[in-house]
Amino acid sequence: MNLRFHWMLPKGGEVDVDRLQTAQQAAVYRIQAKNNSPAPWPDMKGWVHFAQHAEEAGIESVLISFSRYEPDPIMVSCALGRATKKLRFIVAHRSGLMLPTTFVQQINTLSALIGGRVAFNIVAGSSIAEQRGFGDYLEHDDRYARAEEFLAVCHSFWRADGAVNFDGKYYRVEQGRLYTPFLAPDRTAPEVYVSGHSDRAERLARTQGSCWLRVADAPDKLQPSVARIRQLGLEVCLRVCVLCRSTREEAVSVVESLRPERDLLRDERSVPTKDDSQMYREAWAVADRPNLWLTRSLWTGLVPYHGPVWTTLLGTPVDVAHAFLEYKSIGVTQFILSGWPELDEVIAFGQEVLPLVREAERRQERNFA
Repeated sequence: MNLRFHWMLPKGGEVDVDRLQTAQQAAVYRIQAKNNSPAPWPDMKGWVHFAQHAEEAGIESVLISFSRYEPDPIMVSCALGRATKKLRFIVAHRSGLMLPTTFVQQINTLSALIGGRVAFNIVAGSSIAEQRGFGDYLEHDDRYARAEEFLAVCHSFWRADGAVNFDGKYYRVEQGRLYTPFLAPDRTAPEVYVSGHSDRAERLARTQGSCWLRVADAPDKLQPSVARIRQLGLEVCLRVCVLCRSTREEAVSVVESLRPERDLLRDERSVPTKDDSQMYREAWAVADRPNLWLTRSLWTGLVPYHGPVWTTLLGTPVDVAHAFLEYKSIGVTQFILSGWPELDEVIAFGQEVLPLVREAERRQERNFA
């Protein structure tokens, strides 16, 4: 299996198509500076421009995240899917904010509108404050139990030959029927990416998902959990930033320049504790480590300020390609990447890194032939 590469959809305003700041983009940046948050409205011009270059670079899908700071990912996926030809979309969704039957109806409709180019990333929750703002008051483990029921109902509809009946703690469905099917040339149901670092997240991936999604770590640390997931026939996807330059020294210099000019006190850092999120607790643990290098190429210096997904894989094209292949050797099958600037980084990835990965995979295939 060749490695599959996806990319995080940039926030509104991050892709400056004309390299000139319009009044709207200037307003976006003012909001970002004031609230330290992503731009809150759609940016079709920038997104379509990015999507076209991502397709050319060999990116399979873009992940569209969910939060109170961003537009609705299902609607964004529909708009972008109608404006592109090949690119797929991984829609982030939080269980508990919508009934599963309604969600399946929306995903099935989306699949019909954009040629089946849709998967989804189930997220059990975020910070307590944000969850309660959406009207969700369940605790961490209860949210994962609810997500398990949510996905069970979804899968029942995608498998159904007749009416769906379900009687659980969080959801009940009686004689459920949907006449809009999931339409895709190669699947009868979407791929399901399950996010999280906790034991409950891993269990949810094993029981209801098709791929376990987590932040990158050193390969030797990930190997046991990746092996458990792969033995069940599931895929493993890592979320990581990429920073590729012509020399390792240049890459290190650039990534160091992205750190705040002064060290911020713990209560001033922008990464929230996310209350009961194990992924974010691990991020705070990283913040207190004297050594920010997990491997020669994997750096965590931006994590204390911007969150776990800013774990950064950096170096020359050869360094970065080698790191991807090392992850492949322990069973990792997919990556969701991001970079800065997003457009420049995705172009560089497609031109300089991906060809090295594909050539190494072809050599490996010939060796096994």
